[in-house]
Amino acid sequence: MNILRIILTVILPPLGVFLTVGIGMHFWINLLLTLLGYFPGIVHGIWVLMSK
Repeated sequence: MNILRIILTVILPPLGVFLTVGIGMHFWINLLLTLLGYFPGIVHGIWVLMSK
């Protein structure tokens, strides 16, 4: 299941974070980072996935 979440995080970072932590602070931060720049959203998403 983690491989699927990593793939989803690379394709659409907020979706991968949502599947990991739900709608919370990390989801909104990731959504904002993704809107500001795609790469920061990916980095934050992978960080959230690896820390959980």
